Amino acid sequence: MAAVVLCGSNRMGRSVVRLSFLSTKGTRRTDSCLSCFSGHQAGAGLYSRVTGVRFASRLAGGRIADAKYRKNALVAAGAAVVAGFMAGFSHFQRAEMATRIVKDEDNDREILEKCKGFMSAPVTDVEVLQQTKGEMSTRMEMLIMETQAAFCRALEEVDGGKFRVDRWERKEGGGGISCVLQDGKVFEKAGVNVSVVYGNLTEEAARQMRSRGKVLKGKDGKLPFRAMGVSSVIHPHNPHIPTVHFNYRYFEIEEADGTKQWWFGGGTDLTPVYIDQDDAVHFHGTLKEACDKHHPQYYPDYKKWCDRYFYIRHRGETRGIGGIFFDDVDGPSQEEAFKFVESCARTVVPCYVPIVRKHLKDSFSSEQKDWQQVRRGRYVEFNLVYDRGVKFGLATPGSRIESILMSLPLTARWEYMHEPPKGSQEAEMLDVLRNPKDWV
Repeated sequence: MAAVVLCGSNRMGRSVVRLSFLSTKGTRRTDSCLSCFSGHQAGAGLYSRVTGVRFASRLAGGRIADAKYRKNALVAAGAAVVAGFMAGFSHFQRAEMATRIVKDEDNDREILEKCKGFMSAPVTDVEVLQQTKGEMSTRMEMLIMETQAAFCRALEEVDGGKFRVDRWERKEGGGGISCVLQDGKVFEKAGVNVSVVYGNLTEEAARQMRSRGKVLKGKDGKLPFRAMGVSSVIHPHNPHIPTVHFNYRYFEIEEADGTKQWWFGGGTDLTPVYIDQDDAVHFHGTLKEACDKHHPQYYPDYKKWCDRYFYIRHRGETRGIGGIFFDDVDGPSQEEAFKFVESCARTVVPCYVPIVRKHLKDSFSSEQKDWQQVRRGRYVEFNLVYDRGVKFGLATPGSRIESILMSLPLTARWEYMHEPPKGSQEAEMLDVLRNPKDWV
């Protein structure tokens, strides 16, 4: 035998009335939201104008006021109450509720369908993503998972090999998915990582952020954070195919008063071993097109920032021919900032894969391979000495070192006092690295 119990709870000034079917032992069997009511506070007695039945209030001690009344009134009038409440709904209320339910179900299905196309299940549980689908952290996690999958599959199509997919967990909170293709036909080493981590910032990590002008106010010395991003570095065999790097990330910090600081960062840059004017124009043109959709000043500003950021100070040269780079982006609004990052992330396949296909059959000499190894040495120097992502990862307890150092090539070379012959293709490349230029 089942009893019908209606419970009211005040939510944002509107009381949600829930219908629960209880077994005689009090176990809930079904719980379905019926409607939103106005004027009832949590725990107050509920009254049906349709049936004239008043439902039992909870007393201060938490007991039902009258067990006999509860049994007789609720059980006897249960069906009438349900009918009364449903009859009391306006057509508009019923339509609104139905539309909201359908929309929520569609959104849940959309997230589930997207997850099926990822390289692995998301770091965050799918049910949690469905429940928090409107939050920026959820939207960003879905974006980085989509970006990882799209880029990996495009590279697999070119190379013919398959990425190894490793899921890892961070005991302090969160985890990640590392996808690595090593010793392929085209790519000597290709890595595409996703990480979603959370916990408390270490003092070293907080110090790095404060050095960039961040004002961070922790509580009892703690700064809860949540960070997520997708990053990739691709090192091809052929020295005529450039190395590419991209990273798009989102960061949240909860301060002492409960407010959140948030910002986005990222960028995409190209590191060729030999200059190809058409490749440079294509790469920068694709990025510029994405930036121009949001603001005409984004590309020129972030292109200059990229040249400054990827500068190897102790060598007096840039790592490559740049692209775009930005960090600490917290405006003009969170939505607009996210849309900009989304546009940039969508370019990683079209800005790079056509260049790879163009040079697949290019021949090269042992001397050209040696020059590639020297340039890779410069790549390693920048990543270990200057790169913010590497420094943050190494300063964060529980970080996965294999994933952080995935950006390093399998092979590199350091030659004492190396200087290419004047007038050579290598000298031309070095001149561009010492004197960055505009490509579009």
